[in-house]
Order: sequence, then C-alpha cells, then structure tokens
Amino acid sequence: MISRQSNRIEKKFNELKLKKQKGLICYVMGGYPNPTSSKKIITSLIEGGADIIEIGIPFSDPIADGPIIQEASFRALQNGITPDICLNLIRKIRKTYPLLPILIMTYSNILQKRGFKDFMESAKDAGTDGFIIPDMTIEESKDYLYYSKKLGLASVFLVAPNTSDFRIKKTLEVSTGFVYLVSVFGTTGMRNSFNNYTLTAIKKIKKLSSNNNNISVGFGISTPNHVKLMSNIGADAVIVGSAIIQMVNRYKDNNIDNLQNRLKNYVTSLKVACSET
Repeated sequence: MISRQSNRIEKKFNELKLKKQKGLICYVMGGYPNPTSSKKIITSLIEGGADIIEIGIPFSDPIADGPIIQEASFRALQNGITPDICLNLIRKIRKTYPLLPILIMTYSNILQKRGFKDFMESAKDAGTDGFIIPDMTIEESKDYLYYSKKLGLASVFLVAPNTSDFRIKKTLEVSTGFVYLVSVFGTTGMRNSFNNYTLTAIKKIKKLSSNNNNISVGFGISTPNHVKLMSNIGADAVIVGSAIIQMVNRYKDNNIDNLQNRLKNYVTSLKVACSET
C-alpha cells in the first residue's frame, strides 16, 4: 500500500495551509475542443495559478453536470475522445509538470467497463493522483476504495447541503485528498449568487470534520467574489469548471493564443482571491 501522505493532492493542501492560502481547482473536459488545444488550455490554467487540475473524461450520461459541461462532453465524444486519449493527455501534462496534482472526474461505468484494477493502474501510470466519481456511492465503492488505497490515489466523494450528518461523517471517513461539497442543489453551472444554505453547509461540514479533512466547494463558482465568500466561510479550496468551459466555447474558434491569455488572466484573478481571505 502506498501512503496517501505521499499523494500530490495531500502535499498541495499542506503547502497551501503553510502559505495561508486557499486552493484553486480548475476543471477541463479532456480532449475538448480537440486534444492539441486541450493541452494548451490546461497549460494556461496552470500558468495562471491553478493549484490542482481536474480533467473530465467524457461520458454519455453525465448526470451531475449542467448544460455547459454536458455539451462539452457530448462534443468530445462526437470528436472521438476516449478514456485512453484523456490518459495520454494526463501523461503529457505530467511530463511537463511533475509536481502538479491531477484528478480525473468521470463516471463509474468508465472504470467498470475496463475493470477497476486495470483502469486505475493505467491512470496511476499516466500520472493521475485521484478520482472524483459523482455517481459512485459509498455502498458500491469497495473495489474502488481498495485499489485507491493500494495505488495511493485520492478518492474524492461528494456531499450536498442537504446531506445528513450521518452520511457526511461516513463520507469524511472514506474520502482522501478532499471532500467535494456541492454548493447548490442541482447540477453544475454558473450562478450569480448563493443561498445561505450553502454557507451553513460549509460550516457544518468543517465542524463535523474537526478540520481533519480538506473541504473543496464546487458547482456555480465563477468570480473572485465567489472565491472569497467560500474561503471566508471555511472552504479549503474552490472548484471552477463551467466558467472555464464557457470561455473555451466563446473563444475556441479564434486564435488559440488569445484563448490562452484570457484563461490565464481569468485564473490569475481567481487565484489572487484565494490569497485575500
């Protein structure tokens, strides 16, 4: 068994706490809008200050995702993007950024189709540090957790604002790397504001965790003010996805350098907010 403390995600959160900073996790759809641009997009996010990169593997029924990411997943599948293409993308990113924490976000069928052992070993070999699988329940996660522990991969589970205390405690027990708090009811997507229940949920989970878990908040976060709000309430990191995909959609048909500069500047503005709490 590989110690989870050697995992790049755990190391990153420890580093951020020493710097008194919050983490910025940036999501992209692997291979979207095409494999070459996808690598350049990820590079621009890293150069902008992203602490952790979350790479989505496209799936035909992405139930946790909102329309922006669903559309990106659909287009990626149409363009022939496969799990192996995404793993190869991770391999290339890992070669350039040996210390960067990289997560895969996908659905359980992707792993089950090949077999948990084979797929997770391949992901580890490519340079992956962990998985976010929104449709993976704790009750169905025995094999997944076994290989996660064996390979030293983070297993990130999700909780929602209406998750019971009992369920939150179980999630805190099995999650490694961080716990993913879904900030709103529903799917991913950009929002102008957040309800009080989101802020209450962050406080509750931090209390139940006794600060033993890293809590990352996602779904709807898109501005520096959102970052400051979540961070000030107690989030250890924020996750930004739909806003990045929307920017890719808006500028993908123009000069790639223009898109990269816009993404880099956008991510920099978010990262600055991570240091202003």
